Amino acid sequence: METVLYTDDMDRAKAFYESVIGLSPVFSDDRMTAFDVAQHGMLLLFKRGETLEPVETPFGTIPPHDGVGPLHMAFSIAEADLEQWRETLAAHDVDIESVVEWPRGGRSLYFRDPDDHCLELATPGLWPGH
Repeated sequence: METVLYTDDMDRAKAFYESVIGLSPVFSDDRMTAFDVAQHGMLLLFKRGETLEPVETPFGTIPPHDGVGPLHMAFSIAEADLEQWRETLAAHDVDIESVVEWPRGGRSLYFRDPDDHCLELATPGLWPGH
């Protein structure tokens, strides 16, 4: 339902996920940005170090959390969109770090976001049910 990444620079990260990945924020403030991912889940970007204390809301308390280091996440894409994604990444000067041809037939493109998180675009066939 939610995937969380942490960033040192919210403006830079938000711009990357909007311009390169094509996501639109549904909420954004100095502490976090929430993106809808094709109505299948949410990508939440949190400013590193800004959620170390509980966050009180009118609905309840959100416990503290944070993360460091390069994390990994994958976006599901259609096989027919793979070449367009290669072109999009190249147009934004995003280097493809690795291409994997999986035994089940799926293919993955790996690259980095501005916070050095390892992102993957995966076509069907990678996992059972995908």
